[in-house]
Amino acid sequence: MRGLALWTRHPPLPLAPPSPRKPAAIAGRHEAGLMAASKRAVWGPLVGAVDQGTSSTRFLVFNSKTAELLSHHQVEIKQEFPREGWVEQDPKEILHSVYECIEKTCEKLGQLNIDISNIKAIGVSNQRETTVVWDKITGEPLYNAVVWLDLRTQSTVESLSKRIPGNNNFVKSKTGLPLSTYFSAVKLHWLLDNVRKVQKAVEDKRALFGTIDSWLIWSLTGGVSGGVHCTDVTNASRTMLFNIHSLEWDKQLCDFFGIPMEILPNVRSSSEIYGLMKAGALEGVPISGCLGDQSAALVGQMCFQIGQAKNTYGTGCFLLCNTGHKCVFSDHGLLTTVAYKLGRDKPVYYALEGSVAIAGAVVRWLRDNLGIIKTSEEIEKLAKEVGTSYGCYFVPAFSGLYAPYWEPSARGIICGLTQFTNKCHIAFAALEAVCFQTREILDAMNRDCGIPLSHLQVDGGMTGNKILMQLQADILCIPVVKPLMPETTALGAAMAAGAAEGVNVWSLEPEDLSAVTMERFEPQINAEESEIRYSTWKKAVMKSMGWVTNQSPESGDPSIFSSLPLGFFIVSSMVMLIGARYISGIP
Repeated sequence: MRGLALWTRHPPLPLAPPSPRKPAAIAGRHEAGLMAASKRAVWGPLVGAVDQGTSSTRFLVFNSKTAELLSHHQVEIKQEFPREGWVEQDPKEILHSVYECIEKTCEKLGQLNIDISNIKAIGVSNQRETTVVWDKITGEPLYNAVVWLDLRTQSTVESLSKRIPGNNNFVKSKTGLPLSTYFSAVKLHWLLDNVRKVQKAVEDKRALFGTIDSWLIWSLTGGVSGGVHCTDVTNASRTMLFNIHSLEWDKQLCDFFGIPMEILPNVRSSSEIYGLMKAGALEGVPISGCLGDQSAALVGQMCFQIGQAKNTYGTGCFLLCNTGHKCVFSDHGLLTTVAYKLGRDKPVYYALEGSVAIAGAVVRWLRDNLGIIKTSEEIEKLAKEVGTSYGCYFVPAFSGLYAPYWEPSARGIICGLTQFTNKCHIAFAALEAVCFQTREILDAMNRDCGIPLSHLQVDGGMTGNKILMQLQADILCIPVVKPLMPETTALGAAMAAGAAEGVNVWSLEPEDLSAVTMERFEPQINAEESEIRYSTWKKAVMKSMGWVTNQSPESGDPSIFSSLPLGFFIVSSMVMLIGARYISGIP
């Protein structure tokens, strides 16, 4: 590894004071570093960012003149799995976690002698596609949030695919997305079909729909007392109801999915004042930035030029490449999506995206389901002990396979086990799986774009794992570079908020770009060895497909009998009846 200077927004400064004659370096997010920050002055206005992800919520505060991270607080979010393939979260818990993170961060700023009145704006970044419906009169959610990973709508997707009007490109040509359980439209369709509270609220004109950003902005700007019901173009583009060409909700799509348009939020740009905070320590501060988490990371990585790309390692793994003002449609399983629109009168930018469902989530699974690690950080230690998977390959298709396969019948498998295999090898194989999945979507993107990437810019929570980063460079056979200030998703949301008209505390002009040191990982194995390992993993992927032949029912009694085929239930009942008659001697 060595330093690499790349052009980005103002250089992130350290959390501990730098030496006067040495380049700034990030000291980490430890409290000791935060406390050390109080010994120096703070220049310029501050901007806060809510980063609401699948696994956790965070609130971070940046100096708008230097992009320095001053303080943050994080709260883990529970995921509920009420049935196989179902993934839910409590919208009220998510909202409470946002308030908690804001209050705790403000307390930390106070301990650093930083005046919170210097916070001039707040941006929101969020997990995309996750679907919430709530009552605008009571402010209460009408059902749990249906998370983007949720698979309950597979039979809905199959049914809808049989009645697509015109041609099979009806949905993709308008939205850039394949018809899949991943996106919000089918989740909302399920709620309207199966939850009586939602049906009644729609009938009574009380229901509001939104992705997590809409729920948060509506709640933070007043909720039942005048809350603003809106979303931005990046989140709207992930619903499968939004026309990415006209940048409007599409009536034909809404009719196809059976969605009443009056419950949809207003669509705004990613950088404008939506409303003011109505409660808490930051009451009166404008919320002026909103981006889906992957678009926020693209902005935070300063990928403003056509062909620039980044890969984010979070719960899932998401590779985005800026395609400029042009919608580029993939021939290799990638999505076309809105990248950002940084102002009402600013042009819209698009991106090609490769989406992997399970990345960091596999580490959480090893921790929570198998118990082979106690903390997420332990996986690096286990993998380092062996330095190889010893022929063990892991395909974490817990929610089917996303790009480039879009295969909902796949399920997770671990191949190549021997009596020698131990938890260290499985841990190594899990990290390798994240890298192999990235290789697949990078190969697809290179084929679509025609010009292979010479290096991969990365960010996200998993990039702190040096074993993972070195594995990624080895498997891609190109250098991997990551910013020493890893909070690029939150940074992107803060930049959008600070640059909004009426706030104007963060300049995004090219002349304000500055050099920043990146960490660089060079490939350390030859391309032939990399190709052999990748090819073997691809064999495992093929074996993971076709595991689910009969989907579980989408609704009804979740008892054991509701998941059994009716024929089996009838036959087994007849066998028991005949047996009882035989034992009792009844002729």
